[in-house]
Amino acid sequence: MTAVLHLWQGEFVDDAEAGRRLAGLSERAGRVLARPLPTDVVLDACAAVGGRLADPDSDLYGRLAGQLPAGEAAGVLAELAAALTRQALERKLRRELGGLRPERLTRPDARATVYESWAPVGLLVHIAPSNAAAVAPLSVVEGLLAGNLNVLKTSSADRGLAAELLTALGAADPSGLIAERVVVLRFASSRRDWLRTLCGQADAIAVWGGEDAVRAVGELAPPGCRVVEWGHRISFAYLTPGAAADDALLDALADDVCRFEQQACSSPQVVYLDTADTAELLAFAARFAERLAKVSDARPAPLPGTAEQAEITTVQQLARLEQHLGLTRVFAAVDGSWRVLADTRPALDASPLHRSVWVKPLPRAEIVATLRPMRRYLQTAAVGGDRPDLAALSRALLAAGVTRVTPVGSMLDGYEGEPHDGVYALQRYSRRVGVRAPGADFGDVACLDDLVAPPVLPPAPDAPLLGKEGVQRALATLDPRHAHLHFRSGGSTGAPALSVFTCDDYDNQMRAAAQGLLTAGFDPARDRAANLFYCGGMYGSFISFFSILERLDATQIPMAAGPDHAVVAEALVAHRADTVFGMPSYLWQLFHAEADRLRAYGGVKKVFYGGEHFTDEQRRVLHEEFGVETIRSAAYGSTDLGPLGYQCTACEGSVHHVLTDLHTLEILDPLQDRPVAPGEPGRLVFTSRARSGQRLERYEIGDLGRAVEGPCACGSHVPRLELLGRHGDVVRVGTYFVNYRRVLRAAQERLAYHGEVQLLVAPGPGRELLTVRLDEQYAGDAAAAREALAAEVPELAAAEAEGLLTVAVETVPRAAFARTATSGKLRTVVDLR
Repeated sequence: MTAVLHLWQGEFVDDAEAGRRLAGLSERAGRVLARPLPTDVVLDACAAVGGRLADPDSDLYGRLAGQLPAGEAAGVLAELAAALTRQALERKLRRELGGLRPERLTRPDARATVYESWAPVGLLVHIAPSNAAAVAPLSVVEGLLAGNLNVLKTSSADRGLAAELLTALGAADPSGLIAERVVVLRFASSRRDWLRTLCGQADAIAVWGGEDAVRAVGELAPPGCRVVEWGHRISFAYLTPGAAADDALLDALADDVCRFEQQACSSPQVVYLDTADTAELLAFAARFAERLAKVSDARPAPLPGTAEQAEITTVQQLARLEQHLGLTRVFAAVDGSWRVLADTRPALDASPLHRSVWVKPLPRAEIVATLRPMRRYLQTAAVGGDRPDLAALSRALLAAGVTRVTPVGSMLDGYEGEPHDGVYALQRYSRRVGVRAPGADFGDVACLDDLVAPPVLPPAPDAPLLGKEGVQRALATLDPRHAHLHFRSGGSTGAPALSVFTCDDYDNQMRAAAQGLLTAGFDPARDRAANLFYCGGMYGSFISFFSILERLDATQIPMAAGPDHAVVAEALVAHRADTVFGMPSYLWQLFHAEADRLRAYGGVKKVFYGGEHFTDEQRRVLHEEFGVETIRSAAYGSTDLGPLGYQCTACEGSVHHVLTDLHTLEILDPLQDRPVAPGEPGRLVFTSRARSGQRLERYEIGDLGRAVEGPCACGSHVPRLELLGRHGDVVRVGTYFVNYRRVLRAAQERLAYHGEVQLLVAPGPGRELLTVRLDEQYAGDAAAAREALAAEVPELAAAEAEGLLTVAVETVPRAAFARTATSGKLRTVVDLR
């Protein structure tokens, strides 16, 4: 005889070892729960396992199919595969816990330093049913999403499907966090010592079963333990006379009866007719019996067990006896495969199942009074009627205690994120917790967890690098369900590219960016923000920051970047804006075009920028001449990936924290596809983890950067990177590579120049021409500037000396600089060749 094996935190143990460990389960829970389980880890593992279950040729599919009855394997495994998809679980998290990272202590109200999160309830025991194979592992997955240590108790007759599936889930998580949170014990409920020891240590118990099972577990639960009942429920159909005359609708109802032999809680056990007329009721029962016979004949029924058959016979014979009293009438198949029991009394009765249906009268005016006494048992009602009927009857049925109203024919169907028995499971498996912190010290702390330890991130996927061309090609085959919002890039490094997002993706990204903006020092309780980013042409900067400020409940003046600088400046003064958001190029133009008015106002104290960077000289001018106190990046991001990073109050220059809630970052060697040494510069490659459809894995964004080692002065453990420019900042001209950043730095350091710089590259009759364009307001003599730049940038001098290049400097009005039409960004390098 094979020894019973139990799954215990990633290893299989025998009865004796499981018994020894069982007594110390509570102590183990304390150690395990001290290490948070990010939802990212669970989502990645579930998606990997779900993909294998969707493939009938996978080894996991074959092993699990062998543990199920042949006729059920395909359906059960398809159900599990669908439930474990990232899309289904992300929708569940959003519906039930409000977002994809519910475990993080963040500020639900950005104006107050109060932090809330969903925390595990603790040691969660699942007592699974024996008649629904998918329920047990999916309940544990829900417990994992809530961060609990989960102990699953299956019946002694269990064939091991749950343990096998949960073992695969643990193996799909390289961090080991999932495996240590799963225990599967296989034993009979009659083994009271184990059951008592298990339940006695639980913080919550999820139990499936009837009243007796729930009562027995409740007696074993310790004081304060949350007992989550997923007990038996009764469901029914309710038809208006018009709907009752529709044969197609009755066929659909009969199909609901025959599916799963009424074993599901949502299967119809009663059909109510909106009438008080006995003759009408009996005529309908006869017609429905004909339809049920037809549908049943097409779907052969399995034979009930001895106990089930005895109950069916008893109920049917009692109904036949009551026919003599004029109370009932029985319509039954000759072979006993189905039966319709017409009853003139409206009180709700449970059916003996196995294609046994009560038909009863219930005028709509009496729905609440008749059904409400049974409200704790009610689950699904299928309504047949026209649109006004559906609206009115749904309200009455919900008031009576029903938790689901569906169309006839789809009682057993659900939708992603649907509550179960009127509650969300994840909320029942979690606690809502909060921390109130002193505002003076925590105003720029968006998440308390960032002050504790570096985030636990899944490794980058094993996939080829993805470039912009690959992203654009993939859009042609993208499912329209994943393309709600369409944006175009500004085109500063080439032709504008299309990017698409779901509404959920967009919301998730804007909330993450809003958290970053808090960390950057924006105060939504006090700051009055003018949104001066560019708008229109499918460009996303203005829209995105409108959404970010909206999610912070901030005061916002949504002006957008307009060509009439006087109108914009007038609005800033009139509406007392003390904070501006926009592109450095545009803000620089605005401050200089309206210098007298803005100096006199002196009210702009904070500048948050995006898309480009202010130079050190530009920062000095804004500080000294206009009284700006804070100049900081509003976000580091891109149109296709969304927000990628944020600055804290301690970040200087182009240093940003990585938005690890959304992305995983790799830094690869500039010339080879391998990671750089810590702190070395390289190509930035992002994997977007919180994205539906267009997931963008290992996307090479075109930026250069390096990881910043060591702790941040703000106290956050979130990784940092320093941006070092774009690949496009390096242009090959006269056979030499010239770095725009080096030319810019030379202008600042040798010429004390603090305007914008633009490089124009053009062909010439004998050699190429590189023109350095400077702002005439800040530039001195062009010839002297040319000599200084050529001396400071050796590539320029060498190319000129070899007769390969002509270098020129021209000073022009600010309006003459070439900019992208959509975003207004300065085109740092304009290649005219």
